[in-house]
Amino acid sequence: MPARERSIRTEGIILRRRDFGESDRILVLFTRKLGRVSGIAKGSRKPSSKISGHLELFMRSSFLISRGRNLHLITQAETLDSFDSLRENLQGIGQGSYIVELVDAVTFEEGSNLNLYELLLTALKALDSGDDPAIVTHFFELHLLGLVGFQPEFFICVECGKKITEQDQYISGELGGVVCPACMAALSGADIRPVSARILKYLRHFQRSSLQELMALNLPIDIKRGLEEVIRYYLTHTLEGHLNSPEFMNRIKS
Repeated sequence: MPARERSIRTEGIILRRRDFGESDRILVLFTRKLGRVSGIAKGSRKPSSKISGHLELFMRSSFLISRGRNLHLITQAETLDSFDSLRENLQGIGQGSYIVELVDAVTFEEGSNLNLYELLLTALKALDSGDDPAIVTHFFELHLLGLVGFQPEFFICVECGKKITEQDQYISGELGGVVCPACMAALSGADIRPVSARILKYLRHFQRSSLQELMALNLPIDIKRGLEEVIRYYLTHTLEGHLNSPEFMNRIKS
C-alpha cells in the first residue's frame, strides 16, 4: 500500500483467519489491488459487529483497509460473493480451503497479482456452481504454477531438451518437469517419478486449455487419480512445504 494512502478500498478473498484477544479477528486477505495483506478486524467477534458476517473463509468481500502500527486495520467489509453452495458440506469446504491455501502458500505481503486473483475467483465460482471439482482444481493448480513462475515442462525433456514422444515418461519436481527414459537412466539421486503417456497427455491439455474447454471432459476415475498424484507431488516439492487441506479432503473421502 503506498505510504501516501492512509486508507484504500479493495475487494478481496479471505485466505486465513484466527481469533485474537476477546473480540478481534486477524485476517489474511488476497486482494485485487494490493495482493496479500494481513489485517485486524477489531470487535468483529462481538454480536453487535456489523462486519462479522462478511468475514468467512474464502468469502469475497469489499474491504476498507487502513494502515495500523503493526497490522492494517480492516474497518469495513461488505460481502460480494459468499459461495454458500461451496460451504454447504465438508467436501466443498475442503475444496475451497485447498484453493485458498495454495494462494496463501505462493504469495507474499502486498505483492499484487491481478491474474492470480482472477484465477482464484474463477475457481471458487466454478466450484460453487457445481462444476466437476477435479477438473476445476487441477486447472487451478497448473495455471497457478504458471502464474508464479513454476510452470512444469510437459513438452520437452528438461535434461536433454528433446521433444517428448508418445510413451511413458518420468517427472521431477526437483528438475522442473518431464524427463525422458534415456536421461532417466543417466540420472542418480534426483527425485524422479514415472508418469504414463496417458496422464501426460491430460496434463498438457490442462496446462494449455481454458476452464470452459476443460469442462467438456468426462474424466475416468483412474485419470483423476493419476492427475492428482502427479500434480500434488509436483506442488509439494515446489512449495517445499506441507499443505493441510489435502489430508482433510482425504479424510472426508474415507
